[in-house]
Order: sequence, then C-alpha cells, then structure tokens
Amino acid sequence: MKHALIWMVVVFFSVSCISNKRLTYLQNLPENQYIDLDEFIPYAQVEYKYILQPFDIVDIDFASSNEELTKAFEFQGSRAMRGGGMMGGGGDIFYFTGYSIDQEGYVLLPKLGRVHIAGLTEEEARLRVQEAINAYFKEDVFVKLRTGGIRFTALGEFNSSGTKVIMKNRATIFDALALAGESNILARKNKLFIIRQYDGGTKIHQINLNDRQLLASPYFFIQPNDILYLEPMKIRQIGNADNFSASLGLIVSITTSILLIVALATGNL
Repeated sequence: MKHALIWMVVVFFSVSCISNKRLTYLQNLPENQYIDLDEFIPYAQVEYKYILQPFDIVDIDFASSNEELTKAFEFQGSRAMRGGGMMGGGGDIFYFTGYSIDQEGYVLLPKLGRVHIAGLTEEEARLRVQEAINAYFKEDVFVKLRTGGIRFTALGEFNSSGTKVIMKNRATIFDALALAGESNILARKNKLFIIRQYDGGTKIHQINLNDRQLLASPYFFIQPNDILYLEPMKIRQIGNADNFSASLGLIVSITTSILLIVALATGNL
C-alpha cells in the first residue's frame, strides 16, 4: 500500500511539472558552445507603418501666423482637455478632441469639408490634409496629424488583461507583454495569437514567444488595434499558478485518506 501511494505521488508530480522550455522566452540558443550575446538579428523586411482605418480617431493640429485662422480649426477647450490627461482606461486620448474617420474613410474638417485619409499612413494623411488646406487658404498653414499612441487589447493568460495604450510611435510585442503584466506560469508561450486588422478585414497570426526568431518576425512590432490572446496550458484545469500548490496538497491528502480507509477495510495495515 505504501508503494502504491509513492507511485501515485510520483506519477502525479511527473504529469503536473512544467518544463522550463515552455516558460523561457527567446530560446533556440546553441548548446555546449560559446554563445555570442551580441549577435545582430535584423528586423524582418517589413516596413513598420500603420495604415489608418475607418473608425480610427486622429488628432489634427493647424499652426499659422494668423491666429484667427487657426482658431477656426480648433474645438473649444480642446487643448485644455488634452492637457488634463484624458487617457483613462485604455481609451483613445483624442476621443473628445480629435477627428473620427467615418465608415467610408473620410474625416469632416471645418472649412475644408470631407477629406479621405483611410488607407494612408499618418504622414500620407497629413500631406493630403495639407494639400486641402493649401488649396483653400492663401496664407501658409502647417498641419500636424497623429494617432493617440498604440492601443491594443490583451486577453487570456495575462496578469492584467484589458485594453492598453502605449504612448509610442513604435512598440514591440514585449512592450505589450510588460504593460499587460507579462504572462503567468500557466500560459502557452508558444501560442500567442495576434488578431490584426487590415484594410477590409482581419487576420489571425500565431507567434512563439519561446523562439528567438521572433526578433526577426514581421509580428515583432505590434500595431494599433491588435488583439493579443494567450492560451492556457491544459494543466489550467487543475488550478492556476496561485492555488496549484494548495490543489496538489488537497489531492494528496484525499488520496492518502482513501488508501488508509482501504487498508483498514482489507486488514492490510
């Protein structure tokens, strides 16, 4: 009976253990030889640029020596609202002060009317608005156009899921992981899904956080409106990383009690 108990505990531990290979980031390093940690890994040959899409919100500023002219393009109190730090809860910081791109890809600007900017990069959209305003006004007016950082959503085995905003023009997948509280011990780091929006549709991409080739992947940099979903391991059914030890102790205690009862009933104790 003692041997049976020992074997049950050994089998349970062997099934429940999680290998470090499933937890460590950026593996595939050569073994038993000198590792050059200064190895240069070039980025994938994909130009990092975000294409504006319908329902995006952009901030458009106008500057000119003629103050009366620039006031015509400024929402009342908009600058004060921006200075108040209106980012809250992962929302767009320009929700109340920016210009929303409609379903057809246009923004509605004072004096200029509807200007189509969907399908363009930020710089291309800025130049288009600049052309429109140059055709309307004789005086020089400088245009600045930008999005409200990189907003993404983290779902699944993150310590802090939800919608997040990174106030940068470019951010890596590890920037996103750090902001989402990294992944917990029961996450399948070889199965992180990126749900990415494209012009006219959506694609799902799977990446492996354990593989250092991720650094050269076209998905190393995240884009605005990305959705990151991290799958749990099958062991998640037994308990999470916080209560797994308690669950294991409870199972061992119950097993021991059952074996004792059986031993007493059969007279083998």
